[in-house]
Amino acid sequence: MGEKTPPQELLATMAGYFSLSGQIVGDAGGRLIKTLGDAGLVAFPAEAADAGVAALRSVQSAGREWLAKHGFRTSIVVKLHLGPVAIGRVGSPGEEIIDVYGKTVNVAAALPSTGLTVTPAVFRSLQAESRTLFKKHTPPISYIDAGDHRPT
Repeated sequence: MGEKTPPQELLATMAGYFSLSGQIVGDAGGRLIKTLGDAGLVAFPAEAADAGVAALRSVQSAGREWLAKHGFRTSIVVKLHLGPVAIGRVGSPGEEIIDVYGKTVNVAAALPSTGLTVTPAVFRSLQAESRTLFKKHTPPISYIDAGDHRPT
């Protein structure tokens, strides 16, 4: 994203996008932990799985619309896993940032996805209504957005 965009313009665009994303995530009880270029890492309490899925679906739709208004046509990939993590401050004294660690983060990051993908752990934690938004996708077993047209 932004290969031909001047760095300052790209920075301003991504700052706006992550402001929007962080607001949506925060309103649903989650937290935008950090950004990594055009990617972000968010965390939700386990009991907020349904709200987290709904929020990240909103990030996809509102984010795509917001980015398109700013000249960027792109997909927004979301990968979700549920499990234990450690969250806290790390970094040089006086420059600490909040970060999150654990196998859960690595499992989510490694998921193959071109849209919105959740692991079975996330899927099992969802209420029945939220589960209808997904279809089973193998291999490996994961659940993708029902509107995703990848073969199952």
